[in-house]
Amino acid sequence: MTDHPTDDLSWMRRRDDPRVLEFLRRENERTEHETADLSELETSLYNHIRSLIQEADRSVPARLDEYFYYHRTEDGKPYRIWARAKDAPDGPEQVYLDENELAEPHEFCRVGRHAVSPDHRYVAFAYDTTGDEEYVIAIKEIDSDTWLPERLERAAEDLAWAEDGRTILYVTRDAQKRAYRVYRHQIGLDPSEDALVFQEDEEAFHVGLRKSRSRRFIFIESSSAVTRSVHVVDAADPERPPRALAPRVAGVELDAYDAGDALLVRTNDRAPNFRLLRAEAAGTSVADPAEWVELIPGRDAVTLESVEAFEDFWVMVERENGGRHFEIWRDRTAPGSRVRIDLDVAATEVGENPDFHARTFRFVMSSLTQPPIVCDVDPRSGDVTRRKEEPAPGFRSRAYRTERIWAEADDGARIPVSIARSAHVELDGSNPCLLVGYGSYGISSEPAFARHIVPLLDRGFVYAIAHVRGGGEMGETWHEQGKMLSKRRTFSDFIQCAECLVDRRYTSADRLGIQGRSAGGLLMGAVTNMRPDLFRAVIAGVPFVDVLATMLDPSIPLTVIEYEEWGDPRQPEYYDYIRSYSPFDNVKETDYPHMLVTAGLNDPRVQFWEPARWVARLRERRTDDRSLLLRTDMGVGHLGPSDRFEGFRDKAFEYAFLIRALAPHLVEGGADELGPGAS
Repeated sequence: MTDHPTDDLSWMRRRDDPRVLEFLRRENERTEHETADLSELETSLYNHIRSLIQEADRSVPARLDEYFYYHRTEDGKPYRIWARAKDAPDGPEQVYLDENELAEPHEFCRVGRHAVSPDHRYVAFAYDTTGDEEYVIAIKEIDSDTWLPERLERAAEDLAWAEDGRTILYVTRDAQKRAYRVYRHQIGLDPSEDALVFQEDEEAFHVGLRKSRSRRFIFIESSSAVTRSVHVVDAADPERPPRALAPRVAGVELDAYDAGDALLVRTNDRAPNFRLLRAEAAGTSVADPAEWVELIPGRDAVTLESVEAFEDFWVMVERENGGRHFEIWRDRTAPGSRVRIDLDVAATEVGENPDFHARTFRFVMSSLTQPPIVCDVDPRSGDVTRRKEEPAPGFRSRAYRTERIWAEADDGARIPVSIARSAHVELDGSNPCLLVGYGSYGISSEPAFARHIVPLLDRGFVYAIAHVRGGGEMGETWHEQGKMLSKRRTFSDFIQCAECLVDRRYTSADRLGIQGRSAGGLLMGAVTNMRPDLFRAVIAGVPFVDVLATMLDPSIPLTVIEYEEWGDPRQPEYYDYIRSYSPFDNVKETDYPHMLVTAGLNDPRVQFWEPARWVARLRERRTDDRSLLLRTDMGVGHLGPSDRFEGFRDKAFEYAFLIRALAPHLVEGGADELGPGAS
């Protein structure tokens, strides 16, 4: 059977049914009533998180031509201020975008990507005021502080300037919110006159834009879950039709990076973990793919994630054994040495590097117990200079411990688990623990610093991340082993990680809470159905839990794009497999843990009715009297609040729920029960 499923809760998929909003309203009232006793603890947690923020702060300026660009924040203001200084990083400030002013008339305002024109005269930026991820692109003349009248509507957040400083390429969405068209806009002209540059007709593909650091090219990237092709636009001649870098081949992914005299092409063709090729470029013409020269072959244990190309050196961004590292090619002809990372269980990311002619490479490193450190590395000497440690007032890294353990999966695979805890926590099985996971799309859950977990650590919690298959922590094979007809491995891996934490006495089943968002919410729903006895509390954020119903409805935004991750249930084999784990379809008559489920009414990625239907089904079938709460934010989308402080309020609410479920003696104690690592 592959027909669209109907059931007694099918009406909840109809937004225009008045019963739907009434259901959400009643559930919000129930949640508010049942958590009223947590208000003092919630306030204590929120204040604790906020005390770890230096609210007035400034990023390390990044040089581009004669300007130094940075962003900063001010006390009490929830959004960033973007600014620049000319000739020196500490020169007179020129603010070119204050997100606080932009957000003032709106309850929600998220600024997406922005770009300054090549002559530094204009800034174009995308912003969303509903949470549905349909952006408006606005343009401002910086020196005169003047908004241009045109607005580019129904856009994705990607945009790129041509080198004339008057032309912008941007992406629009179709009715299913798929990014599918690239348009060319000229400043001063009516957007209705914008020229269509590129259109992606295949429903499984979406379009992105990226300008090369060299400024020579704008890359149009057309991607499905397993295939990516690239078209190249000459940034100096944007009216010239884009040219395909290579013919599209199903299952082959391509990325291009401009090295100035050649293109570097990253591909998984005959290399699951990707290899690197060099394509000679004469002007704006690229050699035939048959003439590309291999620089780095595919490797079993190392994944080539991306390439950072500069005028005099290249940086290979690679992943091995669960962690990301950087390898410098000093003279662009052969590998040199890895950048030294002086942290245990580190999370690293590429920093702000806008200048093609830069003499250093900027990166950021952190850990679960170390706030982010911005570093510059000299590619010639390998010396690393720490430019700034992000302030976390009162936080003392030495009061905590971070480590990595390995759980054994059912098939013998070793699953990494990253852990943080107070240095004074004993491994005696008595500790409350929060285990989080994601495990989809090849996305890695990085063990990066997060202020919001500190109040848990200070209350004696163990915090752990399960790096399960379906993610990308151990390479592309790790992803392949947890998708499509192997998706159930993601869930069994997570269960094994939880049992490992119990076996090693980090916690016990009656003190173990779990949390995941989106596809991580699917993970929460699946493992809770499989092993409700193993967890005391579950927090599922905007969870993808009605998988079968969603994947059978191609009119829902992003469904068709998702077939290559989950499978197409219109085919019986996939229908049966998805049906076997879809959380909504597998709710049982049994006792369930305490559960908190969140949703966003404007969510374009996981429709609000997925968590709503799941909660309604759980109410019908569960046999316990534990908490089951649904909290729907009626004014946001998938990514939650845009206000940085409101995001922390949400975390404080979630953690208050968690503490009551796992360590109820801490509810009344609030801040008085802080552990030895407290600020």
